[in-house]
Amino acid sequence: MTNETIILLVLALPLLGAIGIVISGRISPNLREAVTLTTAGVLTWLVWSMVPDLMDGARPEISLYEIMPGINIAFRLEPLGMLFAALASGLWIVNSLYSIGYMRGNNESNQTRFYTFFAIAIAATMGIAFAGNLFTLFLYYEILTLSTYPLVSHKGDDKTVRSARVYLGVLLFTSIGLLLPAIIWTYVVAGTGDFTQGGILAGKLQGPAVGLLLGLFVFGVGKAAVMPVHRWLPAAMVAPTPVSALLHAVAVVKAGVFTITKVIIFIFGVDFLFNEPSSSWLLYAAAFTVIAASVVALRQQNLKRLLAYSTIAQLSYVVMATAILKPLAEIGAVVHIVAHAFGKITLFFAAGAIYVASKKTELPQLRGIGRQMPWTMAAFSIGALSMVGVPPTAGFVSKWYILAGAFQADNYVAIFTIIVSTALNAAYFLPIIYMAWFSQPENGASSGYNEAPFPAVLALTITAALTIGFFFFNGPILELERQLIEGLG
Repeated sequence: MTNETIILLVLALPLLGAIGIVISGRISPNLREAVTLTTAGVLTWLVWSMVPDLMDGARPEISLYEIMPGINIAFRLEPLGMLFAALASGLWIVNSLYSIGYMRGNNESNQTRFYTFFAIAIAATMGIAFAGNLFTLFLYYEILTLSTYPLVSHKGDDKTVRSARVYLGVLLFTSIGLLLPAIIWTYVVAGTGDFTQGGILAGKLQGPAVGLLLGLFVFGVGKAAVMPVHRWLPAAMVAPTPVSALLHAVAVVKAGVFTITKVIIFIFGVDFLFNEPSSSWLLYAAAFTVIAASVVALRQQNLKRLLAYSTIAQLSYVVMATAILKPLAEIGAVVHIVAHAFGKITLFFAAGAIYVASKKTELPQLRGIGRQMPWTMAAFSIGALSMVGVPPTAGFVSKWYILAGAFQADNYVAIFTIIVSTALNAAYFLPIIYMAWFSQPENGASSGYNEAPFPAVLALTITAALTIGFFFFNGPILELERQLIEGLG
């Protein structure tokens, strides 16, 4: 089977899985969930089967349909897209396993609809990962937004629906009002929107226009949550925890920072932006978002809202690292996508497990909970330490490369931002860990609950293990990303 055929299968399989989920959901919940897990497993196998050829230099591509001259639906395999697809497909298995424990343990309604739209969202994610040009990426980007709206609004009450409309409104407004004009402008100026190593805009755009076009892309990609287009993310916390994990770790926000990284590398080109002073604002915008979101997180008392603002800050680590425009920082940006995914999905899994087992959502309620839910809080502690960047966790690896890139560029703004934000991360995560393990339970209450259902605990244990494992076994990903930045200088 050729890689071109595998790409088509990867794009189609989650959609076929969604159909299978609808049909099996009418027969048996067990069958429905078996279809979900099987689809996720086969998808992961297909995606990962292309890695050896990619490592050997293969760059398969396929064009499906030409909309008009120069604009077509096309797909191409390259290291950055492969990493995103491999990450999302692999975490779909774990998220599905967790969802079984969470959705059943919480007696959620409309579970078939939940699994169906989750599969459609993964299909959109695969399309974004393998998009060969801006038009294809935009098409799947919008499908991802629309397919996740029913997931965010899953509960169906008035408060949830209002928040889900904020989610949908911000993401559609930014993509249609800013991202689409940026794409059209790029096609007009460059004559193409194909993702090309080194970029396509050199010699075709200069001066303030470069900074303006970059701004349209960055703020048009609302999923990256660079302030001030971040409000959709806290609003989306009304969703069930498996959806929050999808938003923060598997697909949505990762699609945002992936898109910005890909646009900088393959549309603008690192060398081109480095020599254009009008693009320098991006690093300051990202640095501001990192610090500001961390300060807001420090003030939160609701666990999921704290994690939401933490995500906003962590995403801008990726944007800031990409904007440093140095090879080590580019590696750090991509590695941080992986590190954040493992750590943040662990944190959300733990938050959801706490809610299922105890219905606790506020920080003061977590006193002594580590002795009542040791597996869950051990995983939470690992995820939190990774967000801070403490070895031996994945977060240390990515922050090391970002910091090395900042020193490589003598970029003291980035260095200062990393140091201050790390201190802020410690300031809001370490007290939770201390409270959970060393404080007495709230009101002296004894343990009236235990761990969440086994599938949920198993899933968060796996992701916590991945968070530590990545510290020791990251060679293949680093090698893949070294291929990406070859020739960047």
